[in-house]
Amino acid sequence: MDLPLLEDDLAQPAVLNPEMVVKPGASLPEAAVLCFFPEVVDAAGAEGRRVLRLRSELGPWPVYEIEVDGRPVAVIQPGIGAPLSVIFLEELIALGVRAVVAVGGCGSLVPELTVGHAVVVDSAVRDEGTSLHYLPPARVVDADPAGVATLAETLDEAGVPYVTARTWTTDAIFRETRSRVDRRREEGCAVVEMEASALIAVARHRGISLAHLLLAGDSLAGEAWEHRGWTTARAARDGLFRLAARAALAL
Repeated sequence: MDLPLLEDDLAQPAVLNPEMVVKPGASLPEAAVLCFFPEVVDAAGAEGRRVLRLRSELGPWPVYEIEVDGRPVAVIQPGIGAPLSVIFLEELIALGVRAVVAVGGCGSLVPELTVGHAVVVDSAVRDEGTSLHYLPPARVVDADPAGVATLAETLDEAGVPYVTARTWTTDAIFRETRSRVDRRREEGCAVVEMEASALIAVARHRGISLAHLLLAGDSLAGEAWEHRGWTTARAARDGLFRLAARAALAL
């Protein structure tokens, strides 16, 4: 099929670049965390300081700076879904960020991943549209092995159990059909979320380091969807954020 997403113009420069829209002269630490947990980012902002505001049609979007082991780390809540999180990642890169750890929630596709279980992403099925503007078409994109190793080492040092697994990145949370869930499991996906494959693609295209850490939340493993109260697991969410910040400094 002649789909627009498959048009090959990856080598051509963009008309609009992130450097054109970020605040002139502003800069950020080289290490950053994209944290999808809003209450955790709010707490980090209260602990640190707001260093600038990015802008979108959603209004001003704060970027905070915290200190971790005596070193600065930028922190942002990057919205939800591949397109918006990629916009903010691109702008952070334009402001000097070179090492990023994304940390957020995911749905379990296998029953053994209970609420709060940590997942290090080692690859992602690209069931979203954004990554095709950054990398040639392919079904799966592999995460940076150095990022996977750094996250694993950080979690090992903290004594936090985790699995290393493939994720299914999708744009359509309300179109995760049973047949599609089954197919994703068959090709090795343990979890599902909305950003990983796109963030991996941007990092590779821009030449920065990126790793992705997930917290197992709701479940699609059974016949019926289960919420499992994962949004109230605040201690686990904050704990993974702190480890993500340390891993970003180690990338």
